[in-house]
Amino acid sequence: MTDRPFRWGLLGAARIARALIPAIREAGGEVAGFGARDPHSARVQAFAEQWDVPVLGTYEDVVAADVDAVYNPLPNDAHLPWSAAAMRAGKHALTEKPVALNAAQAQAIADAARETGRLHLEAFAYRFQPHVDRVREIAAQELGEIRAVRGMFGFHMTNPDDFRWNADQGGGALLDVGTYPVNLIRLLLGEPAAVTAQARWTPGGVDLGLSGTLEYPQALASVDCAVDWLHERSAQRLTVIGTRGVLDVDGVFHSHTQQPTTLRVEVEGQARTEQAGPGNGYARMVAHFQRAARGQEALRFTPDDAVAQARVLDALLQAARTGQRVPLAP
Repeated sequence: MTDRPFRWGLLGAARIARALIPAIREAGGEVAGFGARDPHSARVQAFAEQWDVPVLGTYEDVVAADVDAVYNPLPNDAHLPWSAAAMRAGKHALTEKPVALNAAQAQAIADAARETGRLHLEAFAYRFQPHVDRVREIAAQELGEIRAVRGMFGFHMTNPDDFRWNADQGGGALLDVGTYPVNLIRLLLGEPAAVTAQARWTPGGVDLGLSGTLEYPQALASVDCAVDWLHERSAQRLTVIGTRGVLDVDGVFHSHTQQPTTLRVEVEGQARTEQAGPGNGYARMVAHFQRAARGQEALRFTPDDAVAQARVLDALLQAARTGQRVPLAP
């Protein structure tokens, strides 16, 4: 054991990094610095000053630096090359969702983790929120046999220069907000047998909105996601319907809540509400990752889980493009 704080290097100055920097510090880690394509730009220097984080140089400099782990919130097409490079340089890697552009790339990341012995985690911080643990408990213990799950997440994307408008970089609703309901459905029900989907497309081949169905032996789960919904706030909701009861949660995918999250439950005609949280899922995720990297506990979500997630996303996009039902291998 060492008394040295767990040291992190960040790739880029993405907006999400602003959530991770305080989370790392709250979890007892140290932000050793970050890198950028142009480390001398005014924007990068302003970010460094605002967050009191040193500029280490380029992405290459971060990967080569004296850090324990690298956080990769770059555009989706840069997840595989830089997370794999970090692990091959001896660093653990935390990669923003989606872990990669497709399942083949997700498998390459999992292979790099296995070959190097480094840890890799797909950064779904919402999974570490107290209300998600409670959702899983209620679904498993009180609702009977699950017959339907409905997950929705959408917002209004207004920046015309956002990489999420670019198909080659993994843009679109499904690979952004749609990853969340897919992930939570998998947490509740496991892997689907097949999927169907429809989407609204931009001329450049990016899905503005996608609605899909995940098929299970005794249940159907639906996903609705979009990047052109509400102007002022995101819309996110989960409903779980079982043979004994129903669970509804608004704001279910929030990764950092200042107020408790309300769960509405009705079981055999008896209704109640519960409050869970508040909580900082980012800080909990980082703390867990640091403990796992130090051998103090097992990683809760393995690289193989990220591969399984990517397979479902691939199938939904294929179904939306072809109009065909897409089976998934057991």
